Amino acid sequence: MTDFKSTTERVAALLDHVEDERLSGATPCEEYTVAQLVNHMLGLCLAFTAAAEGERGPHNDAPPGVPDATLEPGWRPLLEERLRTLAEAWSRPSAWEGDATAGGVTFPAAVMGLVGLNEVAVHGWDLARATGQDYELDEATLETLLEFVGQDADDQAAREGIYGPAFKVADDADPQDRLMALTGRDPDWRP
Repeated sequence: MTDFKSTTERVAALLDHVEDERLSGATPCEEYTVAQLVNHMLGLCLAFTAAAEGERGPHNDAPPGVPDATLEPGWRPLLEERLRTLAEAWSRPSAWEGDATAGGVTFPAAVMGLVGLNEVAVHGWDLARATGQDYELDEATLETLLEFVGQDADDQAAREGIYGPAFKVADDADPQDRLMALTGRDPDWRP
């Protein structure tokens, strides 16, 4: 079992500092504006919460589409609440047992939990970078995700549709920079 709470709390702490004027701005996810990234995060929270609860349905049976660029009123407290619910769902040992479905894909729940944690952690970094905020994942999360993402680092076929080509960084790069690079992001990206 891996703890989501420290990561979801870090992401939630960013939300009050996402100014409205930045919502149409660029993100490290080239195809998303900040608003689209937020909408993607709202949806992935629902999908991975449903996965943790062993549910099947509209939130997790289909792959994610292109997120809308319009945010509903109250999106900040809504995303904060969904992040909290996501962390609670994956805090139950039963969430990590059997199989789980998210994004139209079924994996062993132990793998799906790591996929979900990686989604939140990396998109939190995307949001922080796009809005000029500091963001540091804790050491345990970084260690877990570096091992998880690094498994397929040299297998582009396995990464297809999940990550872009790994970005080159120095061997002694900071662990968070290495994680972002493994997911195809330039650790030095700025808007």
